[in-house]
Amino acid sequence: MKKKKTDNYKGFEQGPIRPPSEANSLLIRLTRNCPWNNCTFCRVYKKRKFSLRSVENITRDIDFLQSYIQKIKEIVKPGGFVDNQVINSLYNDFDKKDRGAFNAAINWYASGMKSIFLQDANSLIMKPDDLVSVLEHIKKCFPEVDRITSYARSHTIARIKQDDLQRIADAGLNRIHVGMESGSDIVLKKIKKGADKATHIKAGLKVKQAGMELSEYVMPGLGGIDYSIEHALETASALNSINPDFIRIRTLAVTNGTVLAQEVKSGEFEKPNDAMMAKELRLLIESLDGIDSYIKSDHILNLFETINGKMPEDKEKMIGIIDRFFELEPEKRILYQVGRRMGFFRGPDDMDNSPHLERVKKACTLYGVTPENIDSVIDELMKRFV
Repeated sequence: MKKKKTDNYKGFEQGPIRPPSEANSLLIRLTRNCPWNNCTFCRVYKKRKFSLRSVENITRDIDFLQSYIQKIKEIVKPGGFVDNQVINSLYNDFDKKDRGAFNAAINWYASGMKSIFLQDANSLIMKPDDLVSVLEHIKKCFPEVDRITSYARSHTIARIKQDDLQRIADAGLNRIHVGMESGSDIVLKKIKKGADKATHIKAGLKVKQAGMELSEYVMPGLGGIDYSIEHALETASALNSINPDFIRIRTLAVTNGTVLAQEVKSGEFEKPNDAMMAKELRLLIESLDGIDSYIKSDHILNLFETINGKMPEDKEKMIGIIDRFFELEPEKRILYQVGRRMGFFRGPDDMDNSPHLERVKKACTLYGVTPENIDSVIDELMKRFV
């Protein structure tokens, strides 16, 4: 009889990423890396083996955090400023020391302790009983928490029994982030997403039925030039079928070390430029119908961070932001593209009275940005944020 492998506890753990909307969340690691890890555009978990953490070890992390929080509450007033000397003194008072856990605890306390994000890429791959046990322990230790969220794959959600998904929701998981990326079966197959349009729709509807909030991430540009229109229309169709709470825009950036980067180099994939992706995004938003989702463009990779509104009442306003970009003179359009990726502009209207415009002009002159090379310049700037 083979001896069962144990997940030896090696101290508090946190994974490498979380959604931007979870910037103030406490990160609790349930699994390590990604169980699928085949998406051609992603480099996050490459060459890292997936593994499940044991409930016992996850619980030890939670208890560790709770012990720090309890002590911090005694010393630090909510919202109060604490200098490094006080922080270091507080840390040194603990018998069990783990700087990572302590920093996570004090930062979360400072943010108000309202949300928790479960890492890494697909927490719902855990056995439902184990996940429920972890969630119940979180709620026991941190009853003041309003929101517990996680990434999950559509393929995984679609295979979970609805009763089990409901138990998970009842135990406290109340928002799920899903990387739809596209609703086109052609595009999904090319990027090796491991899910088709029907699976995305099935999974999304199951999450909604369980009463959990659903964030669906879509990626303009991922269909390349060849499938840009299909990518926009089929993605809108899938979103219309699901009516997620949030539609989050994540513009494609091709990064070194990915399969997609190899396909670009070989000519198999041709990445759309900013203008093409802006038109694709316009078509996507224009094609959304019969839903009341919030659209969020909350990432530096996106050309328009000011696209932020609720369907259907803000639809024309959001489309108008894209149209404003195309109304700019070619020279100003280049300045906006560069300034946006430098972090100075959030939307085209920001250029009107911006104190940073001269700085952007100087940067364009210094680096020799022209209409002929703007696309390659933008591609390099975008790589910094992936």
